[in-house]
Amino acid sequence: MKKSLFILALVILASCKTENKEIKSNENNKDSIASISDESLENAIIYEANIRQYSPEGTFSKFTEDIPKLKELGVKIIWVMPIYPISTTKSKGTLGSYYAISDYTKVNPEFGNLDDVKNLVKTAHENGMYVILDWVANHTGWDHVWLKTHPEYYTKDAKGEITHTVGTDWTDVADLNYDNLEMRAEMLEDMKYWLKETDVDGFRCDVAGMVPLDFWENTVAELKKIKPVFMLAEGWEPNLLENAFDMGYSWDTHHRMNAIAQGKETVKNWDERMTQIDTLYKKDDILMNFVTNHDENSWSGTVKERMGDASEVMLALSYCAPGMPLIYSGQEYDLNKRLRFFEKDTIVKTKGKVWPLLVKLGELKNSHKALNSGKNPASYIKVNSSVNKNILIFSREKDGDKITFMANLSNKEATFTTVKEGESIDFLSNEKFVFSKEKPLTFKAWEYKILID
Repeated sequence: MKKSLFILALVILASCKTENKEIKSNENNKDSIASISDESLENAIIYEANIRQYSPEGTFSKFTEDIPKLKELGVKIIWVMPIYPISTTKSKGTLGSYYAISDYTKVNPEFGNLDDVKNLVKTAHENGMYVILDWVANHTGWDHVWLKTHPEYYTKDAKGEITHTVGTDWTDVADLNYDNLEMRAEMLEDMKYWLKETDVDGFRCDVAGMVPLDFWENTVAELKKIKPVFMLAEGWEPNLLENAFDMGYSWDTHHRMNAIAQGKETVKNWDERMTQIDTLYKKDDILMNFVTNHDENSWSGTVKERMGDASEVMLALSYCAPGMPLIYSGQEYDLNKRLRFFEKDTIVKTKGKVWPLLVKLGELKNSHKALNSGKNPASYIKVNSSVNKNILIFSREKDGDKITFMANLSNKEATFTTVKEGESIDFLSNEKFVFSKEKPLTFKAWEYKILID
């Protein structure tokens, strides 16, 4: 069993490990971008980079070539899926899982080398973007050196044998034992390595809720002594966001979007989710909104499979609702297949309908305080209509900037009135839009408008 341990003991041991393990900072990789800050997160968009599948070559260098293109989409943070060597023992599929790591401080040679990683980070910084690395603290692959040199770092079953995480089918990885202080200290040092060696700006932490909270809180405090960092938890638990992480996954928001698109839920369920967020989270907690990610795409289906004709309105909603929107590799190119997780399965990079929409949504998100969703977010106000079951209307406002989102979240045409009065500009068409209590509006199935008030 993993147990919470005294932070003081860990700090002392981590300090001892630091004295014995020299890490040199890569000063030459520093560039002019300001350190990541609360202000830089307010209107940020995050991009998940699947290096293996992004190009036919599946390399860091090929992805790096396209970083300027991501700037067109308004991307501020690039989250790179695990870059480390993959274990071959007990591996799944032909190439194995990115999340079965054999060495935390090495680079997967299939993707490139350390200099390629440094160049990726440098190029991102030169284009005004930050880079975070995917970190897997819950487990390692079965080839990891710790299994031979430090078997005590791992969880053991009743027979005294190292085991995978209980309650999962993750048989390709060995579960780490967080009762072991030395392992914790080693993990911290390995994370520090990447900050100092490549100048990355933080980490996305896999299954963060399965690792003891006190480890994260102490670790993040230590990382921040090196430089400001952005920490994304793959988890929804509010306590993760108190002292350790800046942002968590808005899983329940995503589930509501899927269910509404499939006709299983209505706007009422969306409203309940917004109320739930206010109840569970603090005002300065950030949640990540998404219509797809690597797990959803590979295991649950493409956006079209899950959301059908509602795909576009749900994408727009993920940008306009409180939270930071995510773009997953290939989404910008209308990705219409489930990428195989353990095999090579290249994304076809042909611009279709989604790219120009993401350009517009990126412009909207980056330039309007009304969509601030960081530590100092804009307000979210529900606006009623005569058909609240299917018509979603809300306004967001900050410092005099106001945006109204209006959509028919059903597969049938809807005619309705609303209490909103006055004129607005339709952001996507740049046309004038007039509201009146006496004048009914008719929206087609899944029709939406983003209105600048």
